[in-house]
Amino acid sequence: MLERQDPAVRQPADASLSGPEALLASLDPEQREVALAARGPVCVLAGAGTGKTRAVAHRIAYLAATGQTDPARILAVTFTTRAAGELRGRLRQLGQHVPDAGLDKVQARTFHSAALRQLTHFWPATVGGAAPRVLESKISVVAEVARRLRVSAGLPELRDVAGEIEWAKVTQIRPDDYAAASAKAGRTLPLDAGVMARIYAGYEELRTERHLADFESVLELTAAILAEYPVAARSLRDRYRCFVVDEYQDVNPLQKLLLDMWLGDRDEICVVGDPRQTIYSFTGATPAYLTGFPAEFPAAQVIRLVRNYRSSPQVVALANKLVAAAGPPGPEALVAQRPPGPAPLLTEYPDEPAEAAAVARQAQTLLKARTPAAEIAVLLRTNAQTAAYEQALAEAGVPFQLRGAERFFDRDEVRQAVGLVRAAAKSGSAPDDPAAEVSAILASIGLTAQPPGGRGTARERWESLEALAQLAATFFAANPAAGLAGLAAELAVRSAIGHAPAMAGVTLASLHSAKGLEWKAVFLPGLTDGTVPIIYAQTDDAVEEERRLLYVGITRARERLYLSWSLARTPGGRRVRKPSRFLEGLTGRRAEQTGARPAGRRGGASAGGLRPAGVSPGAGDPLFSRLREWRLVASKEQGVPAYVVFSDATLQAIAAARPASRGELASIPGVGAVKLDRYGAAVLELCAAAGTSPDERAAT
Repeated sequence: MLERQDPAVRQPADASLSGPEALLASLDPEQREVALAARGPVCVLAGAGTGKTRAVAHRIAYLAATGQTDPARILAVTFTTRAAGELRGRLRQLGQHVPDAGLDKVQARTFHSAALRQLTHFWPATVGGAAPRVLESKISVVAEVARRLRVSAGLPELRDVAGEIEWAKVTQIRPDDYAAASAKAGRTLPLDAGVMARIYAGYEELRTERHLADFESVLELTAAILAEYPVAARSLRDRYRCFVVDEYQDVNPLQKLLLDMWLGDRDEICVVGDPRQTIYSFTGATPAYLTGFPAEFPAAQVIRLVRNYRSSPQVVALANKLVAAAGPPGPEALVAQRPPGPAPLLTEYPDEPAEAAAVARQAQTLLKARTPAAEIAVLLRTNAQTAAYEQALAEAGVPFQLRGAERFFDRDEVRQAVGLVRAAAKSGSAPDDPAAEVSAILASIGLTAQPPGGRGTARERWESLEALAQLAATFFAANPAAGLAGLAAELAVRSAIGHAPAMAGVTLASLHSAKGLEWKAVFLPGLTDGTVPIIYAQTDDAVEEERRLLYVGITRARERLYLSWSLARTPGGRRVRKPSRFLEGLTGRRAEQTGARPAGRRGGASAGGLRPAGVSPGAGDPLFSRLREWRLVASKEQGVPAYVVFSDATLQAIAAARPASRGELASIPGVGAVKLDRYGAAVLELCAAAGTSPDERAAT
């Protein structure tokens, strides 16, 4: 589902108002402050569900409608095609209130789309000749370079190498500096750092030789042209006088470089973001530009949006507790605006299959209670978790869709259907029942009354056509006098702005891909230490980013929220897993235990439910202090940072568990085979000297 403003926020417009004032009538005080913000630097700190897109769209519309800015000279930059499409759609709607404002002239694009247009435009007159051809994927070039260097690497390694090259380029790290920079950043590398540097250098040489530009090069080359050719810079800065940047917490150094070139010495910029939703730092994104905006622009207005219109007070309270648990200085808490809803449900299961089956049953119950399938989502930390939930949902007869990277209107079957609708609209005939005509068109290319069994290409094709059928039915119901030409126009607009119809199925997606979306009911399964936070999060900063990722997941839910974890991977397996440390103190309710053994020393939740707020495993424990002292000595002896030995989070988990054997120590997230061999004996000796576990002491 696209991020949307809940109807509760839409105050009835005053019929006596018209023109620019009508644009302000439905805004809350803080949103209105954004819309009325004077020209110059503006920083909007917008919490989840606070209507940031609404506020920014109204600001653009108000600036244009009052003549403060020429709409043709506004460039609004987003991170996804979907977000750019949503903003264009909002401006299109607002244009109905101020038809003379020229809002259709506002440019709303992604960083890459805007840069590519500029690169293509300026290259012939500056560098000369045709602009480089855009390379859609790095993998083929990386694979060729690896073969030339006689490096053996499979597809997974090649993908990881391509990802590392992307990180290096957006953070402006050159091949010669890659090895040192990756070590300093604590990157987990797919190959030896020296080999990685050689592949990176070879990739850049081959790409340049073949006159190719990857997505990072598009930004880099555009910035270089603006820096080296004053005529191009003057032309660009005359074309765009006012800038808006969405999701500013996700800007990386390369994007910031290009943005600075766009701005020049001006300050007509409005940035919008939320530090609590920074979840892409592994790609080079940093919230430092958002949090440091007032220092960069001392005259900036800083406006905070905290009224949450998306989620129930119960969901908002859980999200606020999660953020507050990170400790001071804490961000401003969200303030719920919706009516009360059901309390979030936290459940413990004996194993992963039981957890997946329970999620499928609960989704089935929601469907029977008339919750649309498109209003339900199952959000997972890793793609590896997806298969179990696909199987469980299929066995329960619950329709679902995998949320992937492919754009809806780029699918072959959708292109074919839209083309046939367009052709029928141009044929000159006007069917008495255009909805029936669309049904016949879709049936001719494979839409049936019932979906094909199982998963696969046939099922995905059917789901696309069914989504188009539902879209057409909704369109004709809302526009009874419309014909095929009207539907064709609607489809053209939706395709241009990336506004796909909601698919008729429960959404199965990763937490990262769910950002910016929302559903009535959200399931967050698999919340165990080692998964959330992911086991690779070995530094305090990395662990806190995992907390923010869970925050994003929680704030996707409008009414119902289900959080769960399982103690074992397989039925009958050892129940050694622990619920995510982030769940500590989030609720006073006891965690439901479904088929789990009674909580004990190695059990899941304690008899009293989750630990009280503010108590972290190992916090204040003498053993934790001794473990940190030992870690400091070990790190100095080995000449590595302390977190490379063990992170604070892992030491806290060790202090809480007091493992008595190598097996128990190995079950703690963050203790891999290498660290077990290297440090296991010393850690177990410290634990043995510390005596009994906290649970055992409490039991006596």
